[in-house]
Amino acid sequence: MCRREKLMSDAPKENTFARADVAGGCAPWLSFFLQSNDTFFPTGSYAHSFGLEGLAQAGLVTDRSSLREFVFASTLPSLQRNDLPIAAHAWRAFGEKDWARLGQLSILASSLKTAKEARFAAENIGRQRAELCATLHESDLARTYLQNLQAGGWPPHANISVALEARVFAAPLDAALVSVFYSSVAGLLAAAMKLLRIGQNGAQSLLTEAMASAPAVIAAAQTISFEEIGWFNPWLDIAAARHETADARLFIS
Repeated sequence: MCRREKLMSDAPKENTFARADVAGGCAPWLSFFLQSNDTFFPTGSYAHSFGLEGLAQAGLVTDRSSLREFVFASTLPSLQRNDLPIAAHAWRAFGEKDWARLGQLSILASSLKTAKEARFAAENIGRQRAELCATLHESDLARTYLQNLQAGGWPPHANISVALEARVFAAPLDAALVSVFYSSVAGLLAAAMKLLRIGQNGAQSLLTEAMASAPAVIAAAQTISFEEIGWFNPWLDIAAARHETADARLFIS
């Protein structure tokens, strides 16, 4: 049974996990995030390797060692400089109903995905998550976001939709960022098991190692201003672009 417990931190109040105010002390948003990040949830993310298949085809990621190097030298820096700051700024913008800022974030998030397949993957997953949020939770905030998305011609984005979910679930910022971190790394490693001889134990050991870095990466991401967002790996972008015309593929991206 969960206990009511307030987590103490020197970070700003919005960056601490919210105190549970329900019987037993279990945060009500936790069950919703477990649902939206489960492979059973129909976002289509299971059909994407997020550029990993292109790297494997190019012979750049071939085993556990090279996969680990990719996770720590590319995936985590990208989360810290791109995905997590986008989600953090979107979480704040949803709280203030700042639709102009959300439009800017949508355009920026899309432009940071230079390969077409990667960009479409993030947009398709983002649109599906936002639509499910509006439908399953009958959320006026999600409906308004989708209306603004269509009216402004903004590209949807997966991490902005996670921020939307957090606001609809009344979840704190840290919960949204942990969701982005976990789903990004776990999705990549799930794809790796189909592409490399790594196995479930190997993938789980890498996931455990990566998750140990989550607090520091998330803390650093929250210090990045809108103007400072940006990071890329040219090898990943090139491999992802080549993947589009590959003779055989397991994944959409």
